[in-house]
Amino acid sequence: MTSTVHAPSRSPKGVSQDDLRAIHDRTAADIWQALRGKQLFITGGTGFVGCWLLEALTSADARFDLRLALNVLTRRPETFLAEKPHLARHRSVHLVKGDMTELESLTGRFDMVIHGATDVASASTDPISAYETIVDGTKQVLNLASRANAQRFLYLSSGAVYGSQPPQLTAFAEDLTYAPGMADPAAAYGHAKRISEWLVHMHAKAHGLAPVIARLFALIGPYLALNAKFAASHFIRDTLAGRPIEVVGDRRVMRSYLYGADMAVWLLALLVKGEAFEAYNVGSEQPTTIGELATLISRWNNGQVRFARPESPSEDLSPPARYLPDTEKARSRLDLEQFTPLESAVSKTIAWFRETHCQL
Repeated sequence: MTSTVHAPSRSPKGVSQDDLRAIHDRTAADIWQALRGKQLFITGGTGFVGCWLLEALTSADARFDLRLALNVLTRRPETFLAEKPHLARHRSVHLVKGDMTELESLTGRFDMVIHGATDVASASTDPISAYETIVDGTKQVLNLASRANAQRFLYLSSGAVYGSQPPQLTAFAEDLTYAPGMADPAAAYGHAKRISEWLVHMHAKAHGLAPVIARLFALIGPYLALNAKFAASHFIRDTLAGRPIEVVGDRRVMRSYLYGADMAVWLLALLVKGEAFEAYNVGSEQPTTIGELATLISRWNNGQVRFARPESPSEDLSPPARYLPDTEKARSRLDLEQFTPLESAVSKTIAWFRETHCQL
């Protein structure tokens, strides 16, 4: 059963005003105008991506008097109220208590739906359950969007739908038909996202919904989950705790990182102006190795970094793994670009966690 929860009056530190101004200025004016007076339903609004979207939308609502209604689904509204009251108490935000797999009784009118809720944590420990939760949740949110007569549906997918990147491939483009491995339990998340994309297409065609799919790659910034099993999370956690950064795996593994403010601009553009039934990669084309990332982050920790594996001549090793997006489609069709370089993104992220007195 869902219910509306009202927030108390407390205000911890949100993202910087510089980041909010960048989002406002780099989001086209016609996007803000298209959002004016709209009712949005958002799942996954309390995680990294959701918090950045709420930061962008609530600050723009105040600055441009957009008169938004942001209905945010959360299983634990009390926790969100306690941890992020500056978002939860905003005049435009309404917390809706519930789970994405139990939306049958929820009614209302929503102009736009952003489905970002997912189950990453249990994908490695209970892959079948994680798969079912993601797929069943997508079905429920699609049904809600149809009941609500929503015009736009933004599905937050993942670059994991492509599976492992072949050594000869420089970056994943949206029209590639690669897929996660069939015998890999760790591929549950990628398979669930891929099937959910198919469900979005089929449901939308049957019910007159205009869906856009955002395939998210690696991200960084305030609200990053430091307990997540990702290199950036581990390295920043070590740095904040004053410990040497530990690099356990292959330092040559290649990733790229898009800053939260950049991501918010991209997702708002996709929500309003993305072409219906199209998928867009959302990520950075600035590659960095895990070793380079560790060295960069260690600048805020007196250069303390330890590599568990000794560096070996490249000819004695297999090609390093990659996970990189081709973002030409978003750049050429929607005029989007990365505006925060990685060094600045790391600096902003560490400064935010230190200023918010993150407890490790």
